Amino acid sequence: MRSLNGSIGLLLAFAVLGSAQSPNPAPAAKVEYGRYLSEEVAKCTGCHTPNDEKGALDRAKLMKGKVMEYAPIEPIKDWHKTSPDITPSGRLWTRWGGEKALVKYLTTGLTPKGTLAGPPMPTYKMSQQDAEAIVEYLKTLK
Repeated sequence: MRSLNGSIGLLLAFAVLGSAQSPNPAPAAKVEYGRYLSEEVAKCTGCHTPNDEKGALDRAKLMKGKVMEYAPIEPIKDWHKTSPDITPSGRLWTRWGGEKALVKYLTTGLTPKGTLAGPPMPTYKMSQQDAEAIVEYLKTLK
């Protein structure tokens, strides 16, 4: 786990990159920012990454989808027992039409069908830059 000082330093580095240069950070910085947003802020790995035999995230299967370990006590309409593989090799990229659709989803909260994702997926309405950074990071995962 990153220390608070390390996280603040990372955030300051991205703030400097964003203000001192063009609005689009360098590719490596954009990927790292997307990793930070997806893993540390939005916590995507918690639902989209399987756990190993010790209960830790299986880093070899980042964002490959998993069976959820929890469920609501009372039934919730459209509750998903599994989360999808959100890497480029997953069916979601093909079904949704690629990275532009994922960016649109992260900025609007709406799937390509114009609906919200089913629970327990929260509705995100990120900035264009943040959504693009997350997708750039996801593109690095196999």
